[in-house]
Amino acid sequence: MNSILICDDEPLIRAELKLLLKKLEFDEIIEGSDGEEAVSLALQRFPDIAILDISMPKKDGISAAAEIRKRLKIPIIFLTASHDPEVLGRAVKAGMAALLTKPVRPEELWPAIELAFAHNEEVELLKEEVEDLKESIESRKIIEKAKGVLMKNQGLSEPEAFRKMQKLAMDKRKSLRQIADAILLMD
Repeated sequence: MNSILICDDEPLIRAELKLLLKKLEFDEIIEGSDGEEAVSLALQRFPDIAILDISMPKKDGISAAAEIRKRLKIPIIFLTASHDPEVLGRAVKAGMAALLTKPVRPEELWPAIELAFAHNEEVELLKEEVEDLKESIESRKIIEKAKGVLMKNQGLSEPEAFRKMQKLAMDKRKSLRQIADAILLMD
């Protein structure tokens, strides 16, 4: 394991967590005591994972996590002493990868960390897939428009227009999308 950010306004909780994390052989344990410090430390030190208390001064853990997740794609585990459904809903929206209740039991910490890493990787892969799908849909729309331009301007049938675009793409060693963009630019 490499580095972990722990942030809780209670020094005793941080000390207990730090002791447990040292036993789990984390190379670097970065400590903070409020939400603003959590964001600052995360953006300065780039930890591999973070454990944030939900209720902290200056900025709560959920708001801090949302800010961190905008810039760093690290898993975040939340610490809480309560089970408020509204708070948990906000935590899920902020990108919570796992949840630990206070006091942290040693036998729950490692599974939560493993779950957080697995969940985070899955979420990031899904986000990439969504972006790829959006790009694919956008390309299809542009290709369809370009095909329509060829059909209208050159009196081609739909299959003929498509074949013409495919041939241009192969001849020019360009993607179908690049050919479609060029056709639309000339129209």
